[in-house]
Amino acid sequence: MPDAILVHAPASKSISHRLLIASALACGTSTLEGVLASDDTLRTRQILSLAGAGFEPLPSRQGTESFRIRGANGRLAGGTDAPLSCNAHESGTTCRLLTAVLAAGKGRFRVHGAERLHRRPIGELGRALSLLGVRLAYEEAAGCPPVRIETCGLHAGGLPLDCAGTESRAGGGWRRLSVSMEESSQYFSGLLLAAPLADAPLVLELAGTKAVSWPYIGLTLQCLDDFGIRFEVEERDAPDGTAPWRRTGWRQIADAVPGRIRVKVAPSSYRPGTFRVEGDWSGASYFAAAGALGRRPVRIGGVNAGSLQGDRAILDILERMGGDWKPEEDAVAVFPARLHGARLNMGRCPDLVPTVCAMAAFADGETLVTNVAHLRIKESDRIKAPCEALRAIGCQAEEREDGMRIQGLGSSARIRLQGLALKASNDHRMAMSQALFALRACDMAPGGIKSIIDNPACVAKSFPEFWHAWEAFADD
Repeated sequence: MPDAILVHAPASKSISHRLLIASALACGTSTLEGVLASDDTLRTRQILSLAGAGFEPLPSRQGTESFRIRGANGRLAGGTDAPLSCNAHESGTTCRLLTAVLAAGKGRFRVHGAERLHRRPIGELGRALSLLGVRLAYEEAAGCPPVRIETCGLHAGGLPLDCAGTESRAGGGWRRLSVSMEESSQYFSGLLLAAPLADAPLVLELAGTKAVSWPYIGLTLQCLDDFGIRFEVEERDAPDGTAPWRRTGWRQIADAVPGRIRVKVAPSSYRPGTFRVEGDWSGASYFAAAGALGRRPVRIGGVNAGSLQGDRAILDILERMGGDWKPEEDAVAVFPARLHGARLNMGRCPDLVPTVCAMAAFADGETLVTNVAHLRIKESDRIKAPCEALRAIGCQAEEREDGMRIQGLGSSARIRLQGLALKASNDHRMAMSQALFALRACDMAPGGIKSIIDNPACVAKSFPEFWHAWEAFADD
C-alpha cells in the first residue's frame, strides 16, 4: 500500500457560527479557539459586533481564528431610528440564525445580503417570530430577505399554553410554538438559540410533513448545553396528540418525525466559558472521497468519527458504496476502493450531495439520491448543478423532484478534462466537489483542475484554504 496523503480538515463552519453567537449572548467573557476563518463566519462575527458584542483577536493557526469575546448580556441592540444594517452577504446560516437571535434583542435591524440570499426563504421563521410579538417587513419577495425587524424581545404570552404539563421550573406555563423544518433546519436552530431570551418558557414543537438536516439541531443543542442553557427534549409515539410525551436523550436521536418531537427551553442566561471548534466533516468529505477515488490512502487529521455532525455520514455512505476506512487518533484514514452505486436517502446530510455525486460518477452501476428537494434553494440549485457537472464529463445524470439518478462511468473509468470548462455556479461545494474529477483524469489542463473551474475562489465561503490543501493530491 503506498504512503498515505496527509491532510487536515478545516474547522467546523456550523459549530463556529453557533459558538460565536452563544459567546456574543453570554453574560461575561468567553474564549473561542479554532474558529473557521471564512466569508460566512466573518459575516456572523461582524453583525454580532455591530449589535453589541466585543471581539478581541488572539493568536491562532492558519485557516482558523481565535477570540476573546465580551458578551452582550443576552440582549443584542439594533438601531433606534434607522435600522442596524446586518449584511449576511451569501451566508444562509448567518441570515437565518441571526434573524431569530436579533429578534430576541431590542431595536431595529435590517437583515440583507447578496442577490442569491434574497431568493432563499425565511418565511416560516418569520411566521414564528411574528407569533412572538416581533414585527417583520419584507422589502422584496414575501418571506425572503431583505427583511426589517422591529423588536423589544420575544413575548410568548400570546401563544397557547401547553396542556401536557403547564408548570415550568422557571415559573408560569409553558408556551407552545410549532415550527416546520421542511425547507431548513436553521429555522428551528435559530429559534432554539433565541428561546432562552424569551419572557416565558417555550416548547418548540417540530411540525410539517418532514424534517431535513436533523443532525444540525444536535449541534445547536450541544451548544446550548455547553453554555449552560436549560432544556429538555421529549418524544411521543404518535403525532395525533393521544400519546404522552416522554423525556429522551437528545444525543441518541438520529431522525426526527414531525409531531413526535419537541424541545422545552426555559428562560436562562448564556454562561461564558472557553471552547475549541472541532474539525468539519463537510469540508473533510472531499478528502474522504479522494481517498476512495485516488491511488493512495488519505489520512484526514482533526476529525472525530463519532462526531454529532451530520456530515460524518460520509463514512457510512462510503461503506454503502464499497469504500473502506478506519478511525485513528484524532483522524480518519480512507483507502482506495472499487465503488458501486447505492440508493441513498440524504435528507440528514444534504451538504454531502455534490461530493457523493462525484463519487457516484466513478462507481459501477446506478446511484439514486433521494429526499433532498430543498437543495433547489441552496447557494445554487444543488440538484441541477451537480447533474450538469456530471454530464459535462460524460456521465449520465438525471434530475428528479427530490434528488437525482446517476449512472456511473465505472470504477476504473478515466475521463478527459483538457478543454473542458466547469461551472461552479458560485457555489463553494460545487467547486470543491469538482476537484475530485482530477483524480480520474487521463489528461489535465496546464493549470490543473482549478484552472478549468469558472470561479474557484468561491471556496472562501466555507474553506478558504481548500486549494492549498488540494495541492497534496497534485501527483495522485
